[in-house]
Amino acid sequence: MSRFRIPAIALAVVSVLALGVTMVPSAQSQIRANPSFQPVGVSSSGSGSTAWFHDPATGRAIACHMAAGAIQCQSAKLPQEGS
Repeated sequence: MSRFRIPAIALAVVSVLALGVTMVPSAQSQIRANPSFQPVGVSSSGSGSTAWFHDPATGRAIACHMAAGAIQCQSAKLPQEGS
């Protein structure tokens, strides 16, 4: 092999990799999934506790109950005014 052939091959490989990296689109999600749940209230009874949250943008409410180290959440859509 010629002494110029190895550096030329290495330069070609690096160039192809650099071109490939610049042509690959960045991996960004097109979905904005950032709910804005606001705390509404909490209560406790015996060995369990419940917390309520509300997302005004979607009208959804979540109630999460914790008892015996386990958390269970229920979600529901609240009726909107004028509906």
